[in-house]
Amino acid sequence: MSTNPANHTSTAATTDDDPPAGTRERGRLYRRLHANPALSLTTKIVVTVVGVLVMGTGIVMMVTPGPGIVGIVLGLAILASEYAWADRWLVKAREKAHEARVKAEQMDPKVRRRRLLLAGLVLLVVVGAVVAYVTAYDWPVLAVDAWNWLQGVAGWMPELPGM
Repeated sequence: MSTNPANHTSTAATTDDDPPAGTRERGRLYRRLHANPALSLTTKIVVTVVGVLVMGTGIVMMVTPGPGIVGIVLGLAILASEYAWADRWLVKAREKAHEARVKAEQMDPKVRRRRLLLAGLVLLVVVGAVVAYVTAYDWPVLAVDAWNWLQGVAGWMPELPGM
């Protein structure tokens, strides 16, 4: 007795939990982070801020020394964890990153070393500026002020422990 795969059809019914066609399936972590409204809003805000910062850094690196396309792709990957439009853009950005990789492999080694050195110096300056800012303006106060602002925007946010 032989079986013909063409005669077998899938009888699996789709459920409301199935993602729409053309989108990625979200994992357990995503569902857990979005189960609570407060945690969902906090997750969306953090992902948006971090993704925009990383993508903005990549855009800046397009005109300054550094791996700009890599920053843009990483920023889009972060944003794609929350937004479908970023997931679509990520596909195109990955294609551009591959083109840039091919172009970089064909670059003169002296030019590549000089660009890497300049990118490292820019990174050191940015890290130094962030450390100086946090040292001057006291990180815990900055974090508490940001939480108080978030509570003003979303009144259902809980108080910080010990406050």
